[in-house]
Amino acid sequence: MMKRYALVLSLVLGIGGATLLAQTVTKETLPGVTNFSKLETTIACAGATTPAAVAGLKQMGYASIINLREASEAGADVDAEAAAAKTAGITYIHLPFNTAMPDPAVADKFITAVTDKKNQPAFVHCASANRAAAMWMIKRMVVDKWDADRAGTEAAALGLTNGALKTFAMNYAAAHKP
Repeated sequence: MMKRYALVLSLVLGIGGATLLAQTVTKETLPGVTNFSKLETTIACAGATTPAAVAGLKQMGYASIINLREASEAGADVDAEAAAAKTAGITYIHLPFNTAMPDPAVADKFITAVTDKKNQPAFVHCASANRAAAMWMIKRMVVDKWDADRAGTEAAALGLTNGALKTFAMNYAAAHKP
């Protein structure tokens, strides 16, 4: 009886401990932000974000906004978003990332920006959350040393649905292993 109790207790503590270590993605709602997915207090990835949403992001506690949209994209008002960030007192980083021709140099800059303590927590966005989640997947594999399956699962929960971007992330991580 005592062995069974110890086994059950071990299983409960093991499962509970694993749950405490798991990263939980939650969906948030903020006017002016589409497809908002938050990973605890570390990062949020989202799609299209209007300049009007910036003050709300600051109120939510984000230290920085990393915008992966190209200025030429329909609906991307990079200058207005940068101005709103300045007004709100939030760091604004624009790293234009082309989905059709992904540039590893942008991923390099993203890793530098997102790992800088003064930029944390970071709100990362593009138009749909695909590029944002792909960049976070790269960070997880290169910086946090996660395997592709674990990083891919989290990236999918954050909005990664584009197979080409997932492949780019995995290739980037493979090329940047020590």
